[in-house]
Amino acid sequence: MSPGRALRQLAISRRHELWAEPRHMPTDNKNFITFVILAGIILLGYQMFVLGPQAKRLAAEHAKAVATAAPTIATQPLPKVITVSQALGQTPRVPIDTPTLSGSIALKGARLDDLELKGYHTEVAKTSPLVRLLAPQGADDAYFAFQGWVGSPGAPDQNTVWTLATPGALTPSHPIALIYRSPAGLAFTRVISVDSQSMFTVADQVTNGGAAPVTLAPFASAERDGLPDTLSKSNIVHEGAIGVLGADKLNLVQPSYKDWKKDGQKNPPPDSGLSSAAGLASNGGWFGITDKYWMTAFIPPQTEHITAHLRMDATGAGADIYDAIYLGAPRAIAPGGKAVETTHVFAGAKTVKVLDAYQASLGIPRFDDAVDWGMFWFLTKPIFTLLEYFFQNVGNLGVAILMVTVVIRLITFPLANRGFEMGVKMKKIQPELQAMQKKLKDDPAAQQKEMMALYAREKVNPVTGCLPLLLQIPVFYALTKLFTVTIEMRHAPFFGWIHDLSARDPTTIMNLFGLIPWDPSTAPLIGALLGGMLHLGVWPIAYGLAIFLSQAMTPTQGMDPTQQAMFKFMPLVFTFIMAQYAVGLLIYWTWSSLITIGQQYLLMRRFKVSNPIDDFFGRFHAPAPSSG
Repeated sequence: MSPGRALRQLAISRRHELWAEPRHMPTDNKNFITFVILAGIILLGYQMFVLGPQAKRLAAEHAKAVATAAPTIATQPLPKVITVSQALGQTPRVPIDTPTLSGSIALKGARLDDLELKGYHTEVAKTSPLVRLLAPQGADDAYFAFQGWVGSPGAPDQNTVWTLATPGALTPSHPIALIYRSPAGLAFTRVISVDSQSMFTVADQVTNGGAAPVTLAPFASAERDGLPDTLSKSNIVHEGAIGVLGADKLNLVQPSYKDWKKDGQKNPPPDSGLSSAAGLASNGGWFGITDKYWMTAFIPPQTEHITAHLRMDATGAGADIYDAIYLGAPRAIAPGGKAVETTHVFAGAKTVKVLDAYQASLGIPRFDDAVDWGMFWFLTKPIFTLLEYFFQNVGNLGVAILMVTVVIRLITFPLANRGFEMGVKMKKIQPELQAMQKKLKDDPAAQQKEMMALYAREKVNPVTGCLPLLLQIPVFYALTKLFTVTIEMRHAPFFGWIHDLSARDPTTIMNLFGLIPWDPSTAPLIGALLGGMLHLGVWPIAYGLAIFLSQAMTPTQGMDPTQQAMFKFMPLVFTFIMAQYAVGLLIYWTWSSLITIGQQYLLMRRFKVSNPIDDFFGRFHAPAPSSG
């Protein structure tokens, strides 16, 4: 996508906003028709003589500020979709081989457009294909990154074929050098290196061998042709553009694909900070495209002034083009002079410890925010850090989850215990409360007065009993985020049949938890239901039983019979709802519920309140026979 084309489109977007303004409509039909005709003439004149020249002037001023000539990063028309192998064979390539990445760089355009992630498979089975991050243009789900210079005739574009000056594959120990000399006398040298993780370093040098000065500006573009089939449908997962940008203060910007598609042809999403025709100015930062677990992002020099843009072109062929672009500051190069630019390109899995390491070593601001921590990041990040610590020591994320659960319960123990204690007191006075409500059922005022007196006498505060529930809400959200968006959870095993803590429990009661060799989701007509909402595994059932028992220990004072019936029905409802969540989250809540049950049981014994556990086991102890 040409930045010049993007800037011009962004600049003229203001004219479209006029047509969206609501107008007052007269009730008289004749006056209405006259009004429409006159309004049309006025708008047409305003468009031709005011907005049109104004848009041209704005575009010209911006182009002049960026370079001496309009940028020409041209978007190529989408060819007929071919296989990745066929697309890879259309241009000479340089292999890439690192401990974590494999693929190649296309010499045509010097594109990074072929990348697979070693160690990450599409399925749990190690025999499944590796995850493909980048694919060449023309292939299905094409997704690639390229960069260069714009602003002067002779600058290389996407069709330029570079020459490999250092034969051999790109490895951590072997950088490669690409060269290109334009007919105008500009000599370009690009040295690409890669580390053992996911970071490429691109060092460009331009030498002006011509007789006249030139002005060039560096650019970088991450382009995706169409959206992948693996795109998440959950609102809790951010996928789309991402970056940390800002002229004064660097802020996280993350427009979703939905907003990108909606507004990208005119202006980027208003809440992204990229909504002005001039783009979003930034001093340093980083910018790119993210998936749920993977990301491709450019990191310019942190002292450089850049301008970020989003573009979306609807091709009409079913594969819209999404383009995240940034333009660097223009620089004048005198005859015989040189200009250099060193950019980093991250292309890989969003592993937190790797992101943190790059943030520290390269000074990349807020790079760990590439992981979508959510609005309760102040909980999600510490919980993840604690989980990672336990995992490094025990070697099993499922066990680490159990340990984190204990820590969270210990931290929240004082408030939670106060709430449980109040709940036990409420259960103790429940018979007296119910008797009073029955006695004064025809006098609500007296009933309320007696109830308050009872609470004061027994030192009971019903609101305090809600503390355990209130504490769980932010923790629930934070943990849901953690199990959904962190790659560390992906395909992480527990024990037995759990091979992926980030997926739901694979067993289902519909085939007796695997005893019957049948997949319920393949059933005619009702397969989607059996494999969807009615998919109920072992861990969801364990969770449901745990909350049922915990709820049985909770007082239900103040509820009428209908409310009490609904209250007892809720564990079943939540069992089916939670069955669709990550099994790692269910393991946490089941274990947490068991701790709650133990805490409630001890408090009930302390206050000599009957409880379902003692009542259940008491049935098996027959009374001693009387003598005589």
